[in-house]
Amino acid sequence: MSESRKREITYLEAVREAMVQEMRRDPEVFLMGEDVGVYGGAFGVSRGMLEEFGPERVRETPISEAAIAGAATGAALMGMRPIMEIMFMDFITISMNQLVNQAAKVRFMFGGKASIPMVVRAPAGSGTGAAAQHCQSLESLFMNVPGIKVVTSSTPYDVKGLLVASIRDNNPVVFMEHKLLYRTKGAVPEESYTIPLGKAEVKREGRDLSVIAYSIMVPRALEAAEQLAAEGIEIEVVDLRSLKPMDKETIVRSVCKTGRAMIVHESPVTGGVGGETAAVIADSEAFDYLDAPIRRLAGWDVPIPYNRTLERAAVPQVDDILVAARALALEGR
Repeated sequence: MSESRKREITYLEAVREAMVQEMRRDPEVFLMGEDVGVYGGAFGVSRGMLEEFGPERVRETPISEAAIAGAATGAALMGMRPIMEIMFMDFITISMNQLVNQAAKVRFMFGGKASIPMVVRAPAGSGTGAAAQHCQSLESLFMNVPGIKVVTSSTPYDVKGLLVASIRDNNPVVFMEHKLLYRTKGAVPEESYTIPLGKAEVKREGRDLSVIAYSIMVPRALEAAEQLAAEGIEIEVVDLRSLKPMDKETIVRSVCKTGRAMIVHESPVTGGVGGETAAVIADSEAFDYLDAPIRRLAGWDVPIPYNRTLERAAVPQVDDILVAARALALEGR
């Protein structure tokens, strides 16, 4: 491994580095959002960018997600490549008309003669004690909207490569960043690179059960897998990375190999990624390889509680994955 790849930085720093390198490379790329300039963003992601790029390319906006999304859509139509930061993913609901009825549909409605190359960065997820209006994971809403891509990541390496690819994509991309991952560290090359959208990755090889996850649930699944390995149960962990488009081939290949599948995610179970992924498996040749029913382990159908104990109980934790994976891996044996 080169010295560059040995370098370790945080997930947060990897997000910033992706934006900075793309803004240096392409003058059409700019960042816009609430408090992204002087303050450096609600989580400090854009700290220092105002000093390098100035207020024209690190643009402070009014406290109006509808205005931010409308301006970003218009800028993208005119050939710019805006990165639109939503302070918390929960607030993306205020911009739904602009994103769902405008940005998502323009390229199709104009026969490909117009495109919307914009990224919506959205800090998501629970675990910070910020309660029901600041801790949601709303990826499933956008998976149901043709024209919008949905991307997330679990490591600093992945987040940089996926964000660069998203910025260069000619379609609107909702790019989810889990808040608990911001301080995690990993090896990230200094040079720019891309990870293709729509490609999952097997983060851990196994033979007894495929655990299909994304975002914060990937490191939790890996931790559970390490504990189960001590019991002789080998779990394969598949990181989806891209929810739409979804890498069906990697999912099917993994399930055909292990004969068992569990999908783990934080967002509520009803209408969630787990149901869609289960349908992918059921509609493929992997169905004939199943030795046990497909299992979903997801968030409860409740708003995220403020109480920290209840907050943890509302979404899968390492122990929940451990218990469910052990039971499924051993079912019928």
